[in-house]
Amino acid sequence: MKKTARKVVTKQGRTLPLIIMLLFSSAGIRIGLGMETAFAVDAGAVSEPAPVAALGAPPGALVAAIQAREERLQRREAQFEARMQALRVAEAEIDEKLTALEEAEASLSALLALADGAAESDLARLTAVYANMKPEDAAALFEQMEPGFAAGFMGRMQPEAAALIMTDLAPETAHIISVLLAGRNATAPTE
Repeated sequence: MKKTARKVVTKQGRTLPLIIMLLFSSAGIRIGLGMETAFAVDAGAVSEPAPVAALGAPPGALVAAIQAREERLQRREAQFEARMQALRVAEAEIDEKLTALEEAEASLSALLALADGAAESDLARLTAVYANMKPEDAAALFEQMEPGFAAGFMGRMQPEAAALIMTDLAPETAHIISVLLAGRNATAPTE
């Protein structure tokens, strides 16, 4: 039995180095065959002659290949610089237009504030006119107004002046205006 155990050990001792030798041979063959694709940098580089292939060429061909590659790089650099210049011009135009837009927005805001101020001033003046009229004359005008419009003026008046006008209104008109005044802030948020 000892003899058979030794034979197995010796056979296993020879098999492992043989497998290792085959693996290294396979790797060597793969490296040798795949050298050209191993040096490829991008998709464009695959179509160009690889430097490894040019090593066997005469020195003049190698210099010509390097010069051709340098010219291609210079063209690409010039194209890149042209694109960068176009982007800088576009960015400057965008900045100018943005500045003009901000100025127009500021001007429009000022104009709207002026118009709002003028409208508010006109409403305040008209409210004061109605409040200073005789109550029966103002009530006759309020009877002719649409109830929502009349309620707007009543809400801006001092309570005493509004009360005097309301007493001279028809009961139905006074009721409608009262309902509108009471409900105008009903939908406003509480917080």
